[in-house]
Amino acid sequence: MKMARGGMRGRGGMGRGIGRGPYKPKIFLPRHPFDLTLCESSFPRVKPAPDETAFTQALLKRNADLSPTNAEQTAILNLVTKIQTVLDNLVVAPGTFDACQLEEVRQVGSFKKGTMIAGHNVADIVVILKTLPTREAVEALGNKVKEDLKNLMKSEVISKGEALSHTTNERGIEINNSFACVRVMVTTIHHNLRKLDPEIHLDQKIMMSHLAAIRHSRWFEENAHHSSIKVLIRLLRDIKARFDGFEPLNPWMLDLLAHFAIMNNPSRQALPINQAFRRVFQLLAAGLFLPGSAGITDPCEGGNIRIHTAMSLEQQDICCLTAQTLLRVLSHGGYKHILGQDGNASIATEMSIWDGIVVSPLDPAYEKPTEKKDGDEEDEDMEAEVDESMETTDG
Repeated sequence: MKMARGGMRGRGGMGRGIGRGPYKPKIFLPRHPFDLTLCESSFPRVKPAPDETAFTQALLKRNADLSPTNAEQTAILNLVTKIQTVLDNLVVAPGTFDACQLEEVRQVGSFKKGTMIAGHNVADIVVILKTLPTREAVEALGNKVKEDLKNLMKSEVISKGEALSHTTNERGIEINNSFACVRVMVTTIHHNLRKLDPEIHLDQKIMMSHLAAIRHSRWFEENAHHSSIKVLIRLLRDIKARFDGFEPLNPWMLDLLAHFAIMNNPSRQALPINQAFRRVFQLLAAGLFLPGSAGITDPCEGGNIRIHTAMSLEQQDICCLTAQTLLRVLSHGGYKHILGQDGNASIATEMSIWDGIVVSPLDPAYEKPTEKKDGDEEDEDMEAEVDESMETTDG
């Protein structure tokens, strides 16, 4: 007796192992979700496009509200410039400082990209060491930077709020005053990564993430310099902070999502901000970041890694259903609630009414698998089906 595939699901069905041909490995074929922007010519409008001037103005106003003030920008720029000067001098002329050797100093993060948000006056600088990053070396580097900053600023009149303090942590050094903070993130050159000892050196994963931050910064500088992309990133960072369903989206995912929404279209010209903002929710709601989706490939890593696979299956599901609910709110004119100009984030989790239309939040589709008992064996066919439907890594 030969059972049809899927005809008897579960453990130890009838005909288990009978009539099975040679094993054929499954080939994962990711698919792109429906995207109206890429196939708009196939769906011509039957009505003229609605006037979205008020929506566009609301987006631009929200961006202006989220942008750092002139005082914030001046404070962070002054601190970054001084620290960059001190670190550059240690690269070129370290003098008697021999606790570690600096190879390169690079600015990264939202300050470098121009996507900072008001109230978060933090800049990031990555320092690449030629030597191994021991905790003692990082401590010595922090003290040296503090000493050189003091010498650099000795002729300045320093107010109480501008007085600098510094701390060391698992990532490197933090230097701050009352108005700004600069994180000096330490890493080492590539061929040193294999030599790291967790007992005495900084964590290898953290070192690799700092090198990745440099790659991200370079890619952004070359490909995402359009002002609309920076506006959309700032809006998305704010939305992520207010809606729990988007919390798993890390800054790199938001950068690539904003770039994709604005630039990945048939004309290869930047979409207007109102269209790009709506497109982000359309893409997420259609399953861009779900298992089986082609998603967005990380341009800075080899192996065709899809960025959303960094999220768990449950997080991917919550992200999708949150986008689906907010897209319905957006379609009925609730953009001010999504932007945070009216109401609150409860529209993603509670029923709301828009011009007589009821929008109810969706329920999760993903269910956590039950724990296996010791000694239980799963049917091979079932495993293959689960692998196919719940695939989270790239082949």
